[in-house]
Amino acid sequence: MAPRLLVHTRTTGYRHDSIPDAVAAVRESTGFDVDATEDPAALEQPLDGYAAVVFLSTSGEILTPAGRARLAAYVAAGGGFAGVHAAACTEYDWPHYGELLGARFDRHPAYQPGRALVEDRDHPATRHLPAVWDFTDEWYDFRDSPRGRVRVLLSADETSYDGGGMGDDHPLAWCREQGAGRVFYTALGHAREAYRDPAFLAHVHGGLAWTARLGQ
Repeated sequence: MAPRLLVHTRTTGYRHDSIPDAVAAVRESTGFDVDATEDPAALEQPLDGYAAVVFLSTSGEILTPAGRARLAAYVAAGGGFAGVHAAACTEYDWPHYGELLGARFDRHPAYQPGRALVEDRDHPATRHLPAVWDFTDEWYDFRDSPRGRVRVLLSADETSYDGGGMGDDHPLAWCREQGAGRVFYTALGHAREAYRDPAFLAHVHGGLAWTARLGQ
């Protein structure tokens, strides 16, 4: 049996039109079996059967107190957690979530082309990418840089687009450990087009594979 993901897409804030495309792409291109849900009760149930839990462009407060406790315990005990794009716009009222993910969304400029810089090629999420990756997205700014708390994989070249607000230290994708568990996050993935882009899909798949410890 293929490893299984719980992909959570509940939104109580902004909702991305790309969510159906994103779920379909994860199903079709990653090799995982996928349980996709918007039901907060799904996070209240035992999560041990999942290789990872994925928050895919979630937004706002989406978990119950029981779901928060279950997710925190699952990751601490060795489970995987991955966040894509607006996962950083999620659970602002739960301090532990900010620590788990590594950073919280602040703002973004207009959707536009720009350049992502590969900082760490020794990772499944980035080893296929060129050193300078041309991409089109929203180029999220975060409330502060997670550098020093996370292993930075990609950063934004703010000279390549208009409206960046973090300067020279602008991580975009990273990974970290939480207890015995693994966490991966990428800020990219705003538009439907991303989920038809082979390089982006390989980026997501590599992050999920690392998070779920595939091949280890």
